[in-house]
Amino acid sequence: MTTQKISPQPDQVSTIGNEFSSDLQKIISQVEKLTDIGIALSSEKDTTRLLEKILVGAKSITNADGGTIYRVDGNTIKIEIIRSDSLGIFLGGGGNAINIPNIPLYEENGEPNLKNVVCYSYHNNKTINIEDAYNAAHFDFAGTKAFDKKNNYRSKSFLSIPLTNHQGEIIGILQLINALDPATKEITTFDSVSQRFAEALASQAATVLTKQQLITDLENMFESLIKLIATAVDEKSPYTGGHCRRVPELATMLTEAAHETNHGYLRDFKLTEADRYELNIASWLHDCGKIVTPTHVIDKATKLETIFDRIHLLETRFEVLKRDREIAFLKQQLADLQEHRTPPLAEQSYQADIAQLDDDFAFIRLCNTGGEAMSNDDIVRLKSLQQKRWSLNNVDMPVLSDEEIYNLSIFRGTLTSEEREIINNHINLTISMLEAIKFPKHLQNVVEYAGGHHERMDGKGYPKGLFREEMSIPARAMAIADVFEALTAKDRPYKSGKTLSEALFILGKMKEEGHIDPDLHDAFVEKKIYKRYAEKFLDDFQIDID
Repeated sequence: MTTQKISPQPDQVSTIGNEFSSDLQKIISQVEKLTDIGIALSSEKDTTRLLEKILVGAKSITNADGGTIYRVDGNTIKIEIIRSDSLGIFLGGGGNAINIPNIPLYEENGEPNLKNVVCYSYHNNKTINIEDAYNAAHFDFAGTKAFDKKNNYRSKSFLSIPLTNHQGEIIGILQLINALDPATKEITTFDSVSQRFAEALASQAATVLTKQQLITDLENMFESLIKLIATAVDEKSPYTGGHCRRVPELATMLTEAAHETNHGYLRDFKLTEADRYELNIASWLHDCGKIVTPTHVIDKATKLETIFDRIHLLETRFEVLKRDREIAFLKQQLADLQEHRTPPLAEQSYQADIAQLDDDFAFIRLCNTGGEAMSNDDIVRLKSLQQKRWSLNNVDMPVLSDEEIYNLSIFRGTLTSEEREIINNHINLTISMLEAIKFPKHLQNVVEYAGGHHERMDGKGYPKGLFREEMSIPARAMAIADVFEALTAKDRPYKSGKTLSEALFILGKMKEEGHIDPDLHDAFVEKKIYKRYAEKFLDDFQIDID
């Protein structure tokens, strides 16, 4: 048996060669597009723009007329972006809002929704390639047909590809509509090569989306932990919890004012989104050290307060002194009656002693509030009261102990020097706690921002005694935010919130004395940050200026 060898004609060879060359060029072009799209996706940080790039890239690589990206939202599929070149449709992302309801993944009876091609692709985790939607018997395209009729369109070829993350979970669906022939622009099918490239792109897209979602989840968890610390301080002491929530807003307002200043020292200061995020984190953490500060010191509303206000113990002692004086007076009266004596001025003497005891205790109660500065005469009078004695269980003792005298003699406020040191030490604890955290590169300044709000521009602050030039502008802004919030706070146990005019007067004096940054102070006043803050957080009576 002989075999006849048939050689192709020259024109056939030429045609095959041209077709091969054309297909090769198409594949090369698709590879180049896939590479470029992959690079673009890996560098994009905004989720909305990322979704747009995924869809535009998939349309380009498959030469599709339109497409949609869906995201899994619980037990539904949510449309994120819709594009159609021929219809000029640009919905979602940076386009118009999408008002299309989510697609249920399950029927009312709990069975998987397999009539919708997107849901079918989700439930089966496979690519669905449909040559003609109108002839696809297994799927319900009634909505598509109605859309086509309304818009004089013809939806024909469909390609639905699941976006699967590293854990095998489907996070979305990429759907492309109507592949177009590059030469004739006629609707054609999605060939196997285009499908594979689209699947490769979908895999890259799922990886990038998952990475971005993981970053977002970690950031959200980190921010939640930060606010958890502030909440813990809030629950520990309502007087500082509000402070922890208000300072971030005021610090943000002030740094934005500095950002908008186009003259003087601040003209070159500009904030990036990363700067704003870093400052916000630092603001929430600036008093985290107070979580270990004793509550009775933080909340000390009077000079004698520890776990409770000991003024009531002193009140009891004075009542005992008055009782003893009354008993002595009545005993004397009884003896005088028995002896038929009428001592002169006994009643007046008794009443004068009682009045003196009431006056002495009223003085002690006034000293205990810490509202006014103590004078030397006040200190002398306090110490003289220690000479008064009272008896308990037949034990004679002074009506005021040395420790009580020490507390009542506090010159201003309610804290002793030791308690003040405990309060001030919270900033050292804050710095120590924050230095123990391994902050990423974009949060390297958190410790400096959060740990500098008690420093002064003249180097007399604490804990490091830094001068203005040694502090960043956000750290200096934090100091002003901390001071102004404290001045106007209406939830402190030892004082009422100051009015705006009072607070601004004090802030102005602090500027003159080198306590706060003068340029930031001026921006605070010029941009009326105080007014914006007051309208959000202060009572009406405190807003006494524009």
